[in-house]
Amino acid sequence: MKDTRQTGRFRGTISETETQLMKFLLFVLLLTPTLLFAGEIEEQNKALARRFYEEAWFKNNPGVVDELFAPTYIAHDIGNRKNSMEQASEQKEIAQYFWDRGSMTGSIDYQIAEGDLVATRWQWYFEPTVWWMKILGGKEHIPIINVFRFRDGKIVEVWNHRHDIDTGRANFIFVKGLVVGLLPSLVLLVFLFIIWRRLRQSRKANEKMVSADS
Repeated sequence: MKDTRQTGRFRGTISETETQLMKFLLFVLLLTPTLLFAGEIEEQNKALARRFYEEAWFKNNPGVVDELFAPTYIAHDIGNRKNSMEQASEQKEIAQYFWDRGSMTGSIDYQIAEGDLVATRWQWYFEPTVWWMKILGGKEHIPIINVFRFRDGKIVEVWNHRHDIDTGRANFIFVKGLVVGLLPSLVLLVFLFIIWRRLRQSRKANEKMVSADS
């Protein structure tokens, strides 16, 4: 009797294990299509992000923005473009600004996708044709990392991170800071020079009056 009861308990244990295994396999089977679908969406988003760079920045086709961006999107950038709502046309105007003043090309290093986000590290090369850009820095090469958020196949949010410390932009910032720093000193110097000239003229006039009285 003892052996029979032990065998019964053993069989019951095996049955529970099989039940748990079947539940796990069913869960995996149900989850697999979802994971595959999510992976397909991420790959599609990566392709859309890649097309934006290849067309708008490497091939002088800023019009592709209309296909890839939502009518309005949120921008995270420097200056006033922090968490700001912008029209999609802004992206076209930025790319066109540089195409009108030089030639561009570039390459994509890698992309990482997670959920609705796609991060792209890419290289931007720019050769200006206008004189003032040539003076400020000439040819530019900037590594850039962008993060796009997608919704329904459209870019709805952009984070922009540029490594432009060694570029003409850095030179422009340096010149701007230099001018801002020197301007008050120059104004004071001019003011003091004017006072000095007036005092000198006044002293000469007094000397002439004294000579005339003598």
